[in-house]
Amino acid sequence: MDKNIKLYLAYGSNLNLKQMVHRCPTARVVGVSEMKDYRLLFRGAHAGAVATVEPFKGGRVPVLVWETTPADEASLDRYEGWPFLYRKETVRVKLKGKSIKAFVYIMNDGRPLGMPSCYYYNTIMEGYKDAGFDLDILRQAAKDSVESEDVVYE
Repeated sequence: MDKNIKLYLAYGSNLNLKQMVHRCPTARVVGVSEMKDYRLLFRGAHAGAVATVEPFKGGRVPVLVWETTPADEASLDRYEGWPFLYRKETVRVKLKGKSIKAFVYIMNDGRPLGMPSCYYYNTIMEGYKDAGFDLDILRQAAKDSVESEDVVYE
């Protein structure tokens, strides 16, 4: 692999293939994996919370693995609000039976759990459907991120 190419793990809105074509036109999906011992949550202001992953024993978060160029990474950095909203971490996951290292955006500490907008949630749901991921993981993340049980995402 070209030394300028980096592997990136998408778990939120960057699962959405249509969105990524516009944001990172040279990135390409190389497979699916999962982050073990993590869980998906939403953090931020009411109805404006965004996705993050946090360590959680026994949890799992499905991810798309993307090959990215330096230009793609710069575009992702801007979109993710790096380094202010999200930090970048390097993690290991399995891809096609091999252990690989990839970078992932994880929200910086200090933001409360919250509810995502319907638009944002549906953007992620479309990505989940396209990738064949278990929608129950996304639904559980929404449930775990709001204090009220009145919110139902379908």
